[in-house]
Amino acid sequence: MKKIDGHLHLVRSVAGFNGKGRMTPLGKGRTIWDDGTVIKLIPDGWGDDDFTAESALKVMDENGIDKAVLLQGSLNGYQNYYSYQSIKKYPDKFIGAFSVDPFSEFYMKIVKRHVEDLGFRAMKFEISQGGGMHGYHFTTPFRLDTDPRIGRIFHFLSDYPGFTVTVDYGDFSQFSYQPEAIANLAKMYPRLDFVVCHLSFPNADHLDRLQNALEQWAPYKNIYTDISAIQDIEGETEFPFPRCQKDVSLAKDILGAGRIIWGTDSPWSSTFNSYKNLSTWLEESQIFSDSELEDVMYNNAMKVYFKDSAIKAVKEADDPAMKD
Repeated sequence: MKKIDGHLHLVRSVAGFNGKGRMTPLGKGRTIWDDGTVIKLIPDGWGDDDFTAESALKVMDENGIDKAVLLQGSLNGYQNYYSYQSIKKYPDKFIGAFSVDPFSEFYMKIVKRHVEDLGFRAMKFEISQGGGMHGYHFTTPFRLDTDPRIGRIFHFLSDYPGFTVTVDYGDFSQFSYQPEAIANLAKMYPRLDFVVCHLSFPNADHLDRLQNALEQWAPYKNIYTDISAIQDIEGETEFPFPRCQKDVSLAKDILGAGRIIWGTDSPWSSTFNSYKNLSTWLEESQIFSDSELEDVMYNNAMKVYFKDSAIKAVKEADDPAMKD
């Protein structure tokens, strides 16, 4: 069975930044935040201070993964340009999304460059309080569906039908949590696709909360969710992750298998559970039929991220900033 990792991060240079400050590499895959928190960011054997495209391809080949979607986040620091370089170098293996901080003065110039010059047809909003923009813009909370800065971005992206917007808004305890905003955006921008990361941060002991979010999205066929890192969120290391099975079963019941995208959120998630387990647990779970599993593991990511228009745009991209 073909597989696409629908949520993967490359780390050319560790550049993490969130409410804990900046991240500094320590070697052997370990890093330290400015507040003194030390984390193991990269699994042993994947890279000491980085996780390159070549390392990712090696991991993918060892685990039977055909392609990957390269996303950005504050944990690793935005790797926008390295993602562009990697997609250009390996167009049959990677597609990706860029990120921007809408509080920066030239944010629209950055958006336009990545879409018009670099050919990106997906954008990632890492707005969570725990790990993203709401952590370092703590005194200026914002909503995706009403903030005028974000509105300027969406008005621009609307000129590119089929553009994909991926969102990580954190868990319910954070003021960045806004599942209702996704439903509002899907209604306002019906020609765009939206992907909510991490299945809205589920908790198998509180499935009503997840059900509330999923039922808001159900009427809008342009809303998808990826199920990356839910093992970390549920605190599970017991394969094949029974708590996660409850979460995903509910998502299937409400959204259907055609709107769920498998992914891992590696490299960090692969420090908690092996990449092999993360890439095979759904096959062991028997949540999906064989045809449904093919959708979740491959077809849905192809439909949402590897659109013909996205592949064409990045192949034709020729960065003018690199010309003499």
